[in-house]
Amino acid sequence: MDLQLSGRTAIVTGGRRGIGLAIARRLVEEGCHVSILSRESNALAEPLALLADLGLGKAFGATVDLTDGDAYRSCLEGEVARLGGLDIFVHNASGAAGFDEAGWQRNLQTDIFGLTRAADVVVPAMRASGGGSIVALSSIAAQEEFSNSNSFGPMKAAMTVFANNLAQRVAADGIRVNIVSPGPVEYAGGSWERVRRADPERFASIVARMPYGRMGTEDEIADVVAFLASPRSSLVTSTNLVADGGYTKRYKF
Repeated sequence: MDLQLSGRTAIVTGGRRGIGLAIARRLVEEGCHVSILSRESNALAEPLALLADLGLGKAFGATVDLTDGDAYRSCLEGEVARLGGLDIFVHNASGAAGFDEAGWQRNLQTDIFGLTRAADVVVPAMRASGGGSIVALSSIAAQEEFSNSNSFGPMKAAMTVFANNLAQRVAADGIRVNIVSPGPVEYAGGSWERVRRADPERFASIVARMPYGRMGTEDEIADVVAFLASPRSSLVTSTNLVADGGYTKRYKF
C-alpha cells in the first residue's frame, strides 16, 4: 500500500533512538522529510547519518529540552520553518517512570506539557498546510494496572484524554489526532532490555503473558504510527490504537 507520504513533512520528538528513531526511519523510507528532536546535544549525529543513508526523505535534527516551554515552542517554530510547513507531528518523548514527586513532575512536564505546548505551534502550522496528523505515544499502562504505582501510567492517561479532546477541537481544520498505546516493546538500550538483564524472572513473566511468546519491536510500532500519520487513515481520529500483541486481556470495545 502506498501511504501517500512522499514529500510530506514531519517532526518526531524523542527521535534519536528506540521507538522514536524507528518512527523517523519509517517516515523517511516513505519519502517524508523529517526533523528529529532530542534533549541530548551530542546524540544526533549517528541517527541523522542513519536516516541520511536511506537516500529517500531528508532528515534534520535539533536539540531542545521539552520541559522548557518557551525554548520548546521556539524550536518547533524553527523546525516548521526549516521543513517549509508541517504535515505530521509525533509526540514520542517521555519522562519515563518515577515514584517520587520529581518523577511525577518529569512526566507532567514531558508527557503532558510536551504535547500541550507542541499543540500551540503545530496546530496553526497544520492549519496553514491545509491539515495534518498528530500521533501521540501513550502506553497500555494508561489503561490498566501495569508496572507498579508509578507516575508513567497516570500521566499517559491524562495525555490521552487531552489528545482526544484536541482531536474534537481541530477536526474541522482537517487535523487528525490519534494515540498509539504500545504494550511491552524490547529494543537495544530500552527499559525492557535492562529488565531482561537485571531481573530475568520478571522479564520471563511478562513474555509469558504475550500470546505471541515475545515482546513487540520498535519497527512494529513504527508501522502503526506511519499508517495513522498517513492520508490512508483519513477517517481515523480521536482513536487510541492498542499495539500490544494481545498482552491486555480486557475486551476492547
